[in-house]
Amino acid sequence: QVQLVESGGGLVQAGGALRLSCAASRRIFNINAMGWYRQAPGNQRELFARIFSGEITTYEDSVKGRFTIARDNAKNTVYLQMNSLKPEDTAFYYCNANLYSGDNSWGQGTQVTVSS
Repeated sequence: QVQLVESGGGLVQAGGALRLSCAASRRIFNINAMGWYRQAPGNQRELFARIFSGEITTYEDSVKGRFTIARDNAKNTVYLQMNSLKPEDTAFYYCNANLYSGDNSWGQGTQVTVSS
C-alpha cells in the first residue's frame, strides 16, 4: 500500500477557489487510480473525482466543470483544484489510492468549509 497525506483545506466564501494536495509515500505512476472522496455530516462518503494511470479523468456531475484532478508523478502528488465553490461543497475531503490488486489506501482527510 501507500501512505497518503492531504493538505490545503480551509474556510472560503462561496464562489472562491481552493487547491488540495495529496502527497504519497511512494511513486504513483503504477497505481491504477488516484481519487478524491468527500463526506458531509449525515451523508455517505462520495467519490467525485478520479485520475487513472493513463491520465484519464472522471468526475461526478456535481463537480464537473468546477473541479479538476491532476497528478505530478515526479513529485508523487495528486492535486484537486476547486473553483466556483458552493456551500454544498462543504465536507471532509479524502484522498484515495486504488491499486491494481483491489487494495485501497486512504489519507487522514482535510476539512473544506464554504460559507454563504
